[in-house]
Amino acid sequence: MCMPGDNITMTIELITPIAIEEGLRFAIREGGRTVGSGVVTEIIE
Repeated sequence: MCMPGDNITMTIELITPIAIEEGLRFAIREGGRTVGSGVVTEIIE
């Protein structure tokens, strides 16, 4: 579990294809609320 202010590293797999590139900012939303945000640092194919 991470708490507000924590920094973490994640590896994710997208369920639908989307154009994405390193440096792109993103938000993680749940139930209409933003629960996290970050920057793409590496693309693993």
